[in-house]
Amino acid sequence: MMTYSKEKLYQCSDCDKSFSRKDHLVRHLNIHSVVKPNQSNQCNKTFTENMHLKSHLKTHDMKKCIKCSNCNKDFSGNVNLKNHIRTHTGEKPYKCIQCNKAFSQNSHLINHKRTHTGERPYPYSHCDKAFSKDGNLARHLKTHGKKLHQSNQCNKGFSQNMYLINHSRTYSAEKLYQCNECAKSFSTRGHLTRHFRIHTGEKPYKCSQCEKDFTQNSSLIHHMRTHTGEKPFSCDLCDKAFTKKSILTCHLTRHTTKTYPCSQCDKAFLTKINLLKHHTTHKW
Repeated sequence: MMTYSKEKLYQCSDCDKSFSRKDHLVRHLNIHSVVKPNQSNQCNKTFTENMHLKSHLKTHDMKKCIKCSNCNKDFSGNVNLKNHIRTHTGEKPYKCIQCNKAFSQNSHLINHKRTHTGERPYPYSHCDKAFSKDGNLARHLKTHGKKLHQSNQCNKGFSQNMYLINHSRTYSAEKLYQCNECAKSFSTRGHLTRHFRIHTGEKPYKCSQCEKDFTQNSSLIHHMRTHTGEKPFSCDLCDKAFTKKSILTCHLTRHTTKTYPCSQCDKAFLTKINLLKHHTTHKW
């Protein structure tokens, strides 16, 4: 029988709830996608039920009785104060055993470890995408909502203006992010970061099954399929499945493009074996 850890690693980005299993988080996220008519008059949070709003309002009434001696900020608990004090002391007690990076909070270390393992524990139930951080999932959820920011170059729409700006740069020569090691420039900071690893040799994405490491998380994900045998890209026209979308795209042309013409008549075939079978009809 499968057992699960009681440690709650999967935190909801819309509220304070945490879960020990990612499928529980996915199920919980559905409550945030419906109409929430009950809004807090203390902040911008909204809730599906009035009882949840009442519970939330109590958090505004809690007396913050513990004061930071460095900046006089108030906190409601010792744990919150302890985490805050590290911003003054620079203490980073949580160290990664794979690359020696250190962090002030355990939650930051947990997120960092996923850059080595390729783990994406925050999947979205309405598409195939998954994310390493709950914040990234929250941003992705907005892409499934109304797309109010539309490109004037094409018909694409975006949920946030920052996505539209990045998209618009693909049509223009604007490349704001320049590599200080060579003359190349890039339209987004992420593209520059990936490029810069060519110069540094950094490969932060390590396979947990073997000793290989990679410059990009997508490369690690593709590599992990050599261990798991996973083939997530299936052909709708036959039973074949593939590890990469690009391989599936090439495969689909075999169903639509007849690349094997017969030299003796005008017929053409999708596969070489079908052409060879056809050749036998000319021998009679």
